[in-house]
Amino acid sequence: MIASLIARDVRRSIGGAAWLPVGFFLVVATLVPFAVGPDPRLLERIASGGLWIAALTAALLPIERLVDPDRSSRFLDQLTIHGVSEEAVGASKVTAHWLTFGPLLLIAALPSSFILGIAPAALGRTMIALAVGTPGLAALAVMVAALTAGLPRAGALAGVLLLPLAVPLLIFGAGATGDEASGALLLEAAVSLLLVAASPFVIGAAIRASRT
Repeated sequence: MIASLIARDVRRSIGGAAWLPVGFFLVVATLVPFAVGPDPRLLERIASGGLWIAALTAALLPIERLVDPDRSSRFLDQLTIHGVSEEAVGASKVTAHWLTFGPLLLIAALPSSFILGIAPAALGRTMIALAVGTPGLAALAVMVAALTAGLPRAGALAGVLLLPLAVPLLIFGAGATGDEASGALLLEAAVSLLLVAASPFVIGAAIRASRT
């Protein structure tokens, strides 16, 4: 059942605007050099942070479409009637959200890294850090989407909630890109794993609370 739910959400995203988060990621990464100037030393210092801000906005962009449409259409209620737990629904939505933006974002990160002037020696660390951190971003986005589903101006509220909660992941992700020996990658992996592990239970509780 979980595999069917994942496939359904992936098909729905691909049939919609699945390219939009990745396109927005590329636009943000391209605009950073214009904003700070062409100084290669300055670009190299801020490049990893620019990539992570772009990744965060890519995860945030479809947040209103992650949970609320299924809540409004009573699809989540039908799943409960058929014995599917809210936690299983949460796990499937996190997985589907990552599948629809994570792999494409990693591909888009390659040209973005060159645009931002990331050194070739740091490119591998950059890709590993994004691969480790994007599941945490996906989990955080779906959790916030579930918590704000059905509320007025949910999109704006979701952004306000998501941005501060993502700060530890962004700090450690950017640090893992810059220094291989700093241990930031391990801290990033710990934060990402915690978010992914907690997300089904937070999403499940939020779905149940939205029915009251």
